[in-house]
Amino acid sequence: MKRSIFLGLGFLMVALGMIGAVVPLMPTTIFLIAAAACFARSSPRFEAWLLDHSHFGPILRDWRANGAISRTAKLMACIGMAAGFAVFWIGSQPSAFLAAVVAGLLLTSAAYVVSRPTADRR
Repeated sequence: MKRSIFLGLGFLMVALGMIGAVVPLMPTTIFLIAAAACFARSSPRFEAWLLDHSHFGPILRDWRANGAISRTAKLMACIGMAAGFAVFWIGSQPSAFLAAVVAGLLLTSAAYVVSRPTADRR
């Protein structure tokens, strides 16, 4: 039963990651990291498929090895968070309090991303 739940969650995370790959401002990598973790508990075959993927595999392996994120991914994540905040600010015209809360959460997230080791892929 537990294996089936993790397998289902893994496929859900892959689906969300693939949507994020084509929808602006929706993350991809975090969903694929979660999918790999779910597959590690349910299906070695699908875990290997993700880790060996030509595009996403190196990112997932860097994260798994030492929590590393490439410079490009860090830059894109920070740009995405800034763009997301701009869309939020312009689209909803939030109160100062709500804008400060959202900005604080995004800045905390950006600080976490930037603080991770940098993956050296040349």
